[in-house]
Amino acid sequence: MTTFGPNAFVAASGRLGLRPDPYPAFDFLVEIEGLVVGGFSEVTGLQVETVVEPYREGGVNEYEHRLAGPTRYPSNLVLRHGITDVDSLWAWHQDVCTGVVERRNGTVHLLDSARQPVMWWDFREACPVRWTGPELRAETNTVAVETVELVHRGIRMSRPGPVADGTSPSADDGPS
Repeated sequence: MTTFGPNAFVAASGRLGLRPDPYPAFDFLVEIEGLVVGGFSEVTGLQVETVVEPYREGGVNEYEHRLAGPTRYPSNLVLRHGITDVDSLWAWHQDVCTGVVERRNGTVHLLDSARQPVMWWDFREACPVRWTGPELRAETNTVAVETVELVHRGIRMSRPGPVADGTSPSADDGPS
């Protein structure tokens, strides 16, 4: 069983002789159905929440029990990126607008300084529910940005690590 807390952190970092700095949030990729669909400037909505159900026990007036209920995904996944000639997200949203709803799986990869995935979030059965075009202003020289919101049926976080038999993963065992 994994031990959590400051002592576990100190013990682990002391054994390794390392101080695990946090990863920067600016280097990431978004992949949908195995294709890198573009360099995104922002991804938000990576959120999972477990609903807490209160339960009052008869005769106990000091507190109420708080039981874990269902898990939900309270926000859409929001992808923002500069508009290019590749319009696959626009086309996907337009298909949904015409009644052709094709749900797709995807992954948001967080990269380290060597541009290798260090952790990733897989989202399941997503489809676009909102597309927002750029704000066009003649007096600025900013990049034209589009925003696509995806509704999905779950997020799972993964990272490279030992496989079940205790060996290290190969290069082929990366994000799926």
